[in-house]
Amino acid sequence: MKTLLSKEELREGVLRMADEIAACYEDRQLTIVGVLTGSVVLMADLIRAIDLPMRVGVLQTSSYRGATTTRGELVINSELMLDISNRDVLLVDDIFDTGHTLVRTMEKMRDFAPTSIRSAVLLRKNGRQEINYTPDFVGFDIPDEFVVGYGLDYEDMYRNLPFLAALEPEDLARHKEAIAGGTA
Repeated sequence: MKTLLSKEELREGVLRMADEIAACYEDRQLTIVGVLTGSVVLMADLIRAIDLPMRVGVLQTSSYRGATTTRGELVINSELMLDISNRDVLLVDDIFDTGHTLVRTMEKMRDFAPTSIRSAVLLRKNGRQEINYTPDFVGFDIPDEFVVGYGLDYEDMYRNLPFLAALEPEDLARHKEAIAGGTA
């Protein structure tokens, strides 16, 4: 794997984002909603770094299944989400790739009548956007590579890496061999 962002770089970027978010919301109560499962690590670090009164919840979306790296139909499960009506909401997601997932999720959340809704993403992948939208808070811009670590996965593996890495073809081949041999 090729390391794109070290543990220290990630920490500094998250702290910078937390400061930007706190300045934007000043002393208002914030409702943070994390998109499962990729945003869990980012959300945990953000909520500890933002010094504001807040409520925290999650929702689940999925547009990728199994070993695929191409987008499929978006499925949104908002049953886990807390009540966001008349609240200032920050939607936290791991990566802004084509933009479809984030924009569709925000559209769905507007149905619940929040006072305001903004977005925060750890990563924005360069050159992949198909939607005319810019996240409100972005941790890092990265090249168009398949990345894992710090909550992001490949076939539900690598989320626990404390750094961000790009999977290279030989990494994918080793992963497939390990799955076939039952060692992954």
